[in-house]
Amino acid sequence: MLEVVNLSKVYKKVKAVDQVNFYIEPGEIVGLLGPNGAGKSTTIAMISTLIPPTEGDVLLRNENVIKEPTKLRKILGVVPQEIALYGDLTARENLEFFGSVHKMSKKLLKERIEIVLKQIGLENEHKKLVKHYSGGMKRRLNIGVALLHEPQYLIMDEPTVGIDPQSRNHILETVKQLNQESNTAIIYTSHYMEEVEYLCNRIYIMDKGRIIASGAKEEIKSILSSEKMVVVKFNRHSNVFIQELMDLPLLSNINVKESEINFTVAKDTNLLPTLMTLCEKHKIVLNSFQVEEPTLEDVFLHLTGRALRN
Repeated sequence: MLEVVNLSKVYKKVKAVDQVNFYIEPGEIVGLLGPNGAGKSTTIAMISTLIPPTEGDVLLRNENVIKEPTKLRKILGVVPQEIALYGDLTARENLEFFGSVHKMSKKLLKERIEIVLKQIGLENEHKKLVKHYSGGMKRRLNIGVALLHEPQYLIMDEPTVGIDPQSRNHILETVKQLNQESNTAIIYTSHYMEEVEYLCNRIYIMDKGRIIASGAKEEIKSILSSEKMVVVKFNRHSNVFIQELMDLPLLSNINVKESEINFTVAKDTNLLPTLMTLCEKHKIVLNSFQVEEPTLEDVFLHLTGRALRN
């Protein structure tokens, strides 16, 4: 088991990470969510032994790896948010270089390169210079580099940012397959809630440097068990109408999208009469009123008060 215990990081007077605790078992996919500035990247850098914590420990099978990082580094792969490749080299040459950093034998490296190229779907593009790759191809090669040494633990920091849907789907399926076939444990951060819903067994939500919620997906969603999510659509709306809607004491987590508005209310609230009266006052037509089960994103908004992309 890889475990983080009371991990903190202070930069001058700013506490970027504050007493964070979490764990990941072999074979799990764990989601780490949080708005920008929540402390995710700093936490990942400390787990990866790239930066030392101000306080706390990172334990691998109950052994501290902060002072002796070699054991963890041998079995850890990291897919950084930024592309970390050499554009003037081909995919194969990039893999050969990073494999040599891991001090892999020539025979093993050659075998692993063929396997990894197939895993990431670049076996027919391996001779092309990386600078001529699409964003999705670069993302896939970025993952391939982290897979070369067959890590038991893999950290993936927003691996699908800014790519086409086809590459994104390929990456998600690769992650799923890797976990199922190789029993690789994965810490996965993303700005796309549907990815976390699809991939992760358990989830940690982080905000302002602290873990503010954790558990299985259904446990996280049950945080809003006393509330219901409402989606309403109008033929139009105005700023005055939206403001009066926001002023209603029954509503929370209001999200306005063109002709659609989402919000949270207590489960036993009968909001429809109030909404109809407000629509009549502003001569707005209510096209639909739908009650939905809380989603992971609803809970995230409820806990942090911010959208994931903010």
